[in-house]
Amino acid sequence: MLKGIAASAGIACAKAYKLEQPVVVIEKKSIEDADAEIAKLDAALAKTVADIEGVKSRAAKRLSDEELAVFDAHLMMANDPELVGQMRTMIRNDLVNAEYAADEVSKMMVAMFESMDNDYFRERAADIKDVTFRMKCNLLGLEIPDLSSISEPTIIVAHDLTPSDTAQLNEYVRGFVTEIGGKTSHSAIMANSLEIPAVVGTGAVLSETKNGDLIGLDAIEGEVFINPDEETVALLAKKEKDYLEEKRELKILVNAKSITTDGHEVELAGNIGNAKDAEQVVANGGEGVGLFRTEFLYMDNDHFPTEEEQFNVYKQVLETLNGKKVVVRTLDIGGDKKLSYFTFPEEMNPFLGYRAIRLCLDKTDIFKTQLRALCRASVYGKLCIMFPMIATVNEFRQAKALFEECKAELLAEGVAVSDDIQVGMMVEIPAAAVLADEFSKYADFFSIGTNDLIQYSMAADRMSQKVAYLYQPYNPAILRLINMTIKGAHKNGKWVGMCGAMAGEPYAVPILLGLGLDEFSMSATQILKARKVVNSLSYEEMQKLADNCLNMDTAEEVLDYVKKETAK
Repeated sequence: MLKGIAASAGIACAKAYKLEQPVVVIEKKSIEDADAEIAKLDAALAKTVADIEGVKSRAAKRLSDEELAVFDAHLMMANDPELVGQMRTMIRNDLVNAEYAADEVSKMMVAMFESMDNDYFRERAADIKDVTFRMKCNLLGLEIPDLSSISEPTIIVAHDLTPSDTAQLNEYVRGFVTEIGGKTSHSAIMANSLEIPAVVGTGAVLSETKNGDLIGLDAIEGEVFINPDEETVALLAKKEKDYLEEKRELKILVNAKSITTDGHEVELAGNIGNAKDAEQVVANGGEGVGLFRTEFLYMDNDHFPTEEEQFNVYKQVLETLNGKKVVVRTLDIGGDKKLSYFTFPEEMNPFLGYRAIRLCLDKTDIFKTQLRALCRASVYGKLCIMFPMIATVNEFRQAKALFEECKAELLAEGVAVSDDIQVGMMVEIPAAAVLADEFSKYADFFSIGTNDLIQYSMAADRMSQKVAYLYQPYNPAILRLINMTIKGAHKNGKWVGMCGAMAGEPYAVPILLGLGLDEFSMSATQILKARKVVNSLSYEEMQKLADNCLNMDTAEEVLDYVKKETAK
């Protein structure tokens, strides 16, 4: 049995199909005719573009327009004058063969992206590998396997799956296992969309597996069984049956309220990064969007998105939610979230530096473009705007003043703006939690960003393996900051949500419920499970449970206590 990361939930048992890509061996050769070599590169590039278009066409039968956008990105990459231009320049200046130039330039680009701190950008290195690998195969005349031809129940075993590979998976593919990868990779995202079980980051699974081996895949626990015995096969079959039964049961809760056994109602919302995600929130019974991460509009672009471009996206999301609340976080870049078209200052600690609201209050032209787009879209639904990384009351006042300025400008121009836009803030800096009662005099609502609140409170970078043990959502210090935030908001009649990962954790829900959290926002796929938990609990009992947790010494004590109490 091998352990990995459960990237797309499900259970499956089938024969192994080892996806072994052609071995690309690149030799450096001196050439005399640079023009002929560049023509060879251009021919391979044209075939690469045609191949990607072919994969996209076949994938269109199973994937949505949003998911197919990855191939548009690949086509843009293949036609990128910078990428291909560097290859041509190397051929001409160094008089080297096209394969060598393509390999050197692609390795440089991949290394640059892989060195970035941000998961999103690190995963984009896989896109460059995908496109340039195909280009190198075309230069060398090597054939890439066609996964769309699989015709019997199969679990694919691979070092990694490219977006092109994943898009070719047909109904015979029961799941896949990879040696590398994470939950934010394209293959994981597509597997979720196709509802194919996937376990990634398993290490040396290829060397442990032969074609035709029976593979048992537990993509709930992140376990891969190679040639399991009859008892394990039977256990997996039972687990699959239970999993599918639970999915059916949870579907019954899609239109149910999130209400405790003694009548206390809360709101379960979804976190999104684009318009397609909003559809998933609705499909999974979300009562709103608790966090729209608008930075992806900027990060997936080669320019600051215009007012019109942003307006169209915000309008689409608000219309998709059909009157349900949508909380939009204004631009949150900096730290590990960079833009290819904007240069950030060099800082010793960019996570604590020029980012989020600090950048927006400095670059007011960028900020106002977004605020104007949001104001214009507000008439299409129930819009809430929240500012990230707020540390002082003055920062919030400044940001809200810019919002009011944009609203007044649009009204003066004769543009309709809703008169019911709530303006709130993220609570992710401990100073904001401590001063919540003062902030709530000015903010309409809070949303607690636990991911950053925890790392700032514990002085522990959550990306660092060495201090990962300090990332403790259940630490009583964190629970007290959350309690302080909720009490401070309620003192002035304001509501509090949570959009950090903690909001969707089954053992955190009882504590947060007891502390009086009004809105829980999480991944769309977590909503129904959280609703089942809420509907099984007594609010009165959870208040007592939460009070006890606040007075404990360690995160371990809290977690053990909650597990014991909720198992009764």
